[in-house]
Order: sequence, then structure tokens, then C-alpha cells
Amino acid sequence: MDPFSAVSEELAEIHGEISDIFRALSNGFQKLEKVKDSNRQSRQLEELTEKMRECKRLIKEFDRKAKDLESRNDPDTNKMLNEKKQSMIKELNSYVALKKQYASNLENKRIDLFDGGTEGYGEDNVLLASTMTNQQLVDSGNRMMDETDQAIERSKKTVQDTVNVGTETAAALKAQTEQMSRVVNELDSIHFSIKKASQLVKELACEPKQQGHQGYSRISPTSNDSEITLEC
Repeated sequence: MDPFSAVSEELAEIHGEISDIFRALSNGFQKLEKVKDSNRQSRQLEELTEKMRECKRLIKEFDRKAKDLESRNDPDTNKMLNEKKQSMIKELNSYVALKKQYASNLENKRIDLFDGGTEGYGEDNVLLASTMTNQQLVDSGNRMMDETDQAIERSKKTVQDTVNVGTETAAALKAQTEQMSRVVNELDSIHFSIKKASQLVKELACEPKQQGHQGYSRISPTSNDSEITLEC
């Protein structure tokens, strides 16, 4: 009998789901070791990663339910639940580490595709090809071309993203340049208006003085015509 059933049927059900996922992860990684195709490995690794996410969610749910029952359980039961939680976390972390190792190996294979492999790689391929059937050679060639096409598509996407960023940056700079040009034109217009206004003020200031000299000026008997001057 499941020891968790005596504590809570809900806890027992969650524990059962977690155990099923651990069995699926174990079988999945065992099968993954036999897969040679990088694309299939990547797809299976994504499926296993999704199972690990679900397992993490269930462990959190297990811990939450255990804490809800903590006040009703005896100390030994709470200790057992906590130890089980720690054990499940440890097991999940081991699969996470295994997943990271496979992901790193896949990434190294993609790098080798661009770098051309290590020294002697071509000779190894010649020896390997000599032992393969025509169909195996065709399948291997198609697989390599598919992997190369995928790598090229990723590179093209990166280039297109870079071009888009450059285009947006150029558009922003153009808009800023046009805005600065408008500001300069407005400043020129303001400067001209101020200059014109200053000229008008100067003319208006001179006009009353001229009228005063013409209508009300007195000429001293001793003054000469050549000594009469106007300030403006």
C-alpha cells in the first residue's frame, strides 16, 4: 500500500504522477543514447524537457499539500514527507543535468558543422562511406543537407534581424536630422524677426526727435546754420 494514501489521497495521486514521469524520463534518456540523428535527438530532448517542467510543477504541488497537512500530521509523518520531497528534487535535478549534457553535445555538433570538424575528419568519412550501402549514403547525405539547410536558415534569420535593426536605426536618425533642420530654420526666422523688430524700434525712436527739431527748435542768435545738427 502506498504510504502516502494513509496521509492524503491527493498526495498519493500527485506522488503517483511524479513517479510515472520519472519512469518516462529514465526510458526517454535510455532511448536518446541510441539516437544518432541530431534532429531527432533535439526533438526528443524537447519532449523530455517538457516532462521535467511538469514534474517540477507537481513537486511544488506536493510540497504545498504537505504543508497544508503539517499541523494535522505527527512529526514522523512530516519528516517522511519532507525527505520524500528532497529525494524527488534530487532525482529531478539529476535528469536536468543529463539534459544539459545532451544539449551541450548537440551544440558542439552544430559548431563542428561550420568549423569543418577536426583534423582527419575527411579520412574518417571516406572509411565510413566505404562500408555503407547506397541507401545509407543517400540517407546520410540527405540528413547532412537538412542540418546544413537549418543552420543556413538560422543564419539568414540573424542577418535579417540585423538588417531590420539597422533600418529602424537609420529611420530614427533621419527623423532626428529633419527635426534638427526644422529647429535651425525656426531659429533663423526668429533671429530675422528680432533683427527686423530692432530696426523698427530704432526708427520709431528717431522719428519724434526729428519732428521736435522741425516744429519746435529754436536757433540761437549767435548760432550758425552749420552748427544745427539732428541726433538721428
